[in-house]
Amino acid sequence: MEKIRIFDTTLRDGEQSPGFSMHVSEKIRMAKQLENLRVDTIEAGYPIASKGDFEAVKTIAENIKRCQVAALARTSNDDIKRAWEAVKNGKSPRIHTFISTSDLHLKHQLRKSKEEVLDMAVKAVKQAKSYVEDVEFSAMDATRSSREYLAQIFEAVIDAGAVSINVPDTVGYTLPNEFGDLIRYLKENVPNINKAIISVHCHNDLGLAVANSYSAVINGARQVECTINGIGERAGNTSLEEIVMILRTRKKLLKLDTGVAAHNLYPSSRLLTSITGIGVQPNKAIVGANAFAHESGIHQDGVLKEKTTYEIITPESIGLPKNKLVLGKHSGRHAFKERLNNLGYDLSEEDLNYAFNFFKALADKKKEIYDEDIKAIITDVIITSDLEKQRYKLINLNVVSGSVSIPTATIVLEINGKKIRKAGFGDGPVDAAFKTIASMIKTRSKLLEYKVNAITEGTDAQGEVSVKIGEKGIEIIGHGADTDIIIASAKAYINALNKLEYLKDTSLKG
Repeated sequence: MEKIRIFDTTLRDGEQSPGFSMHVSEKIRMAKQLENLRVDTIEAGYPIASKGDFEAVKTIAENIKRCQVAALARTSNDDIKRAWEAVKNGKSPRIHTFISTSDLHLKHQLRKSKEEVLDMAVKAVKQAKSYVEDVEFSAMDATRSSREYLAQIFEAVIDAGAVSINVPDTVGYTLPNEFGDLIRYLKENVPNINKAIISVHCHNDLGLAVANSYSAVINGARQVECTINGIGERAGNTSLEEIVMILRTRKKLLKLDTGVAAHNLYPSSRLLTSITGIGVQPNKAIVGANAFAHESGIHQDGVLKEKTTYEIITPESIGLPKNKLVLGKHSGRHAFKERLNNLGYDLSEEDLNYAFNFFKALADKKKEIYDEDIKAIITDVIITSDLEKQRYKLINLNVVSGSVSIPTATIVLEINGKKIRKAGFGDGPVDAAFKTIASMIKTRSKLLEYKVNAITEGTDAQGEVSVKIGEKGIEIIGHGADTDIIIASAKAYINALNKLEYLKDTSLKG
């Protein structure tokens, strides 16, 4: 199994992304997590950029002992000297120097000839080599550079002492087959290439950073420069967690792997999110909220029977405790029953059918069903079904209310198997509903208590209503839940009235 080195640039290229800037203390926290992740190299920053960046790189280099710390520098004396001052107390320091090599950049940005750039690159590598053994050279905008010129400059910097040569797709322009072919070309046309590791640094402007990095690896690259959550300039960089898990999942075929402690991938992603305040999209591969979530009834059934039917990676392998079966309108009975069992409910087949029908009706109203919703269904449905007979059932309810209208409730109840319709008024929509129900049932009970709680968060949350009614010393509590608080109130009131009638009947029989 051949090793692919992981060069993490979250703290350098990643931090350059708008909104991802970190304070020194935050960069140190992230660096320690990257050390736990066991990346090979941490590119801690760009020391000449600012005093804060210098201090961060210096502190990280002094405190990180289990992986290499690198500092970025342009091909200038001051940059390289500043980089050395930042990493010199590190256990295994690296200086990473770079210059553009494409005709476009040479003409419009550097305004220098190829010969001048070649000379600058060689001098920079030699200066860096006088400070550290480990020098990396990057040919910025390599994928839009002349292949012949790339081969020439890489040969020269390797002779000057570079032990890693980096081939950046700086603007995310290349395609996987094209990039793989470029790596093969360099392996075949740089005479001293065996003295250096080929590294790649891909950007995601066309959404191909991971694919391009993978293509480079299978064509001979042995270091991938990447970031946690794929953060970085513009559309970001190669996602560390994705390239690591591609190699880990298919290592039998590829005969390649990394030394990354994959069980720290998810914690690393979460730490970066908490530091920057910027999360990943839910459908992000490996670490997104939905990466191990299943809502489809077919998928849930398969996963419950055998996880590998729909999971090629276990959630535990990246540090996530377990997968997530999301209960929603696409879920089936198997997943619903499994969730009930997990919550401690062991229902008869009849009660399960009854509860499942209520669940599906609720799922049409809400995007996701939470455990609290399930408990409310059990309270609202199963407890009521346990009564010998439901005398009163709510069939329909319509309430009109507003600042210029009298609150009016129109209700259809089933009472002892017969449907009855009636309208009534009240001081508000709930009062109108309760008064109308009371007159239809002809109850003598009094409303003693009324409470409303939101079961879950969000505007589509269910409201849970509890009511307490009393009659001749008997006090009963009824429960109801619904995304419509008026309907939940009516359900709770009718639930209490059913219980009251059941108790009255039971005491009379006794």
